[in-house]
Amino acid sequence: MMNVFIGFDEREAIAYHVCVNSIIRHSSDVVAVTPLALKNLSTYKETHSDGSNAFIYTRFLVPSLMNYQGWALFIDGDMILRDDLAKLWALRDESKAVLCVHHDYKTRQSTKYLGSANEDYPRKNWSSVVLWNCGHPANRVVTPDFVAKGTGAQLHRFTWLSDDLVGELPKVWNWLPDELGENPDAKLLHYTLGTPCFHEYADTPMGSEWHRERMLTDYCAQRD
Repeated sequence: MMNVFIGFDEREAIAYHVCVNSIIRHSSDVVAVTPLALKNLSTYKETHSDGSNAFIYTRFLVPSLMNYQGWALFIDGDMILRDDLAKLWALRDESKAVLCVHHDYKTRQSTKYLGSANEDYPRKNWSSVVLWNCGHPANRVVTPDFVAKGTGAQLHRFTWLSDDLVGELPKVWNWLPDELGENPDAKLLHYTLGTPCFHEYADTPMGSEWHRERMLTDYCAQRD
């Protein structure tokens, strides 16, 4: 079974549900989906005041939520799958503590959805899709207290890990259409500047695919 944790922000709740629908539609194997919603995380108190969404730091709780056993996938809520999640799951590598797409780009916009700051920084967006090897000894230090006290730079750059433990995934598994343009081969679309549910991003590159997925999420056969 594939354990998938998805970032949830009540300001764009529809994004989470559309993301889940896209996973269910494409997956060929059993998926266990857990929303990372702050109000549900009784063992963690958010102390950070920075960040553009409610799950900016909760993604690093995944190893502890898995009791430091097995594998789990974290993805942001502002994404949709275009291919079978089992193919991404198959890329697990026991020699790595995490695997992610190693983006190297400069953003086109200084602000993103709801007026949030959008700064450039090393390893930007690496932590938005993470295959976590929760049982890897190097991840034992990532406790709720470690997350609560860590800075954005420390956590999002995986600074508790040596570089050789940060495995690389193909870019098609975290494609940024609003930053990198359209890609018909993309397997996962990440609307990092703003989910198309926001008016100013409704017509973002490949945004029509998100709108179609939203319609499928809201589908009911009785309406036909």
